[in-house]
Amino acid sequence: MAALGNSGAASSPMVVLAPKTKTKKKHFVQQKVKVFRASDPVMSVFMWGVNHSINDLNQVPVPVMLLPDDFKANTKIKVNNHLFNKENLPGHFKFKEYCPQVFRNLRERRSLHFTCVLRVLQVSLTRSPPMRSVDDQGEGLLLNSYDRTLVIKQISSEDVADMHNILSEYHQHIVKCHGSTLLPQFLGMYRVSVDSEETYLIVMRNMFSHRLIVHRKYDLKGSLVAREASDKERGKELPTYKDMDFRNNLQKVYVTDEQKEKFMEKLNRDVEFLVRLKIMDYSLLLGIHDVGRAERDEEEGEEVSNEEEADAENGLAPGATVGSYGTSPEGIAGYMSCCKPLGPGEYDPYVDVYAVRSCPGAPQKEVYFMGLIDVLTQYDTKKKAAHAAKTVKHGAGAEISTVHPEQYAKRFRDFISNIFALKNSALQMFYEKGNVFNTFVRPQGYTQCVFH
Repeated sequence: MAALGNSGAASSPMVVLAPKTKTKKKHFVQQKVKVFRASDPVMSVFMWGVNHSINDLNQVPVPVMLLPDDFKANTKIKVNNHLFNKENLPGHFKFKEYCPQVFRNLRERRSLHFTCVLRVLQVSLTRSPPMRSVDDQGEGLLLNSYDRTLVIKQISSEDVADMHNILSEYHQHIVKCHGSTLLPQFLGMYRVSVDSEETYLIVMRNMFSHRLIVHRKYDLKGSLVAREASDKERGKELPTYKDMDFRNNLQKVYVTDEQKEKFMEKLNRDVEFLVRLKIMDYSLLLGIHDVGRAERDEEEGEEVSNEEEADAENGLAPGATVGSYGTSPEGIAGYMSCCKPLGPGEYDPYVDVYAVRSCPGAPQKEVYFMGLIDVLTQYDTKKKAAHAAKTVKHGAGAEISTVHPEQYAKRFRDFISNIFALKNSALQMFYEKGNVFNTFVRPQGYTQCVFH
């Protein structure tokens, strides 16, 4: 923990260490270069704090192994009446990082083989202010880093406590599966205090691509009760559809048998882990990038850019390209774009770790992004009460989302295993066993089926 202050009397740096609180006091001088500029003071402090904590971690050797105390540790810093970057930072604020060595270890295990993991994270989070995500519902901050590789989400103090409760088991799970998981990749957890208001933030890897635009998006729980996008949601630029929408839209994921097997192996391993922790109410986030649509948008964007070049000659500012996000010059996205040029629908599996390409013969060329989200909800007294209330409302046989973790896991896995399109051979075997269904034949060997 560290506290920064300007006493007014001291003119030289002063460091005071308190063993129990791990508190540092520092004196800053005026900085010439103005950084950490964001419209929201909370984000300015967050950028400054992440930069400060990473610089401090760079001076600390990597521990040989994590100790139990590392899962309870934190560092704090307090700034009062400072002269440092006063145009962009408030005069009084606090910054707290939870379990810095644990999250450092998790970041390095998912390092993408970079030579300097902390530097890449530092650039992604602090070089430019994060951008508001299209998924932001207005209930709390939900931001993307400026290179779109990371997500910064506002959480509650209860979520922080829940994260502490599972962090040791989560770390063990990541170690055991060598990072091959569909779980969120948690990279840091922080508290920012400005004007006596505390904001808790968690940083995760973006499950979607920093480069390929997602055209359709589903949040799937395996429940059919109240699991349909509202009219308000459907009116958004990128609505989040749900289980009933997935079924009604006859949506399917077209991958090879080998890809499905690998995916389900990860899913089953992760779900078993969540069951052990008595966690439920999680979802599979599915994002779909339509390669053909992106190529058409890119062509239209090129036509627009040609017109804008003519406009630029007349003093008009050019607009942004479409079809893909492009890449920023630094951070994870910039690093990968320097190493390997990527064509339409292509991605680097070390960066887009949740991506799966559609197989040959699929109705259209797509890239799927699939990962588990909302994994901090435990089946506690509150959830048990919600389960009882929904059972009374919808009936004992209704597929409500609030159920016991083992029941939730079974239903969830059964539903997710059926989001994949069936090959004709598998469908024929199913038919020969006497099942009744209607079929909608898709090109080149794939069949969409609706069971009765």
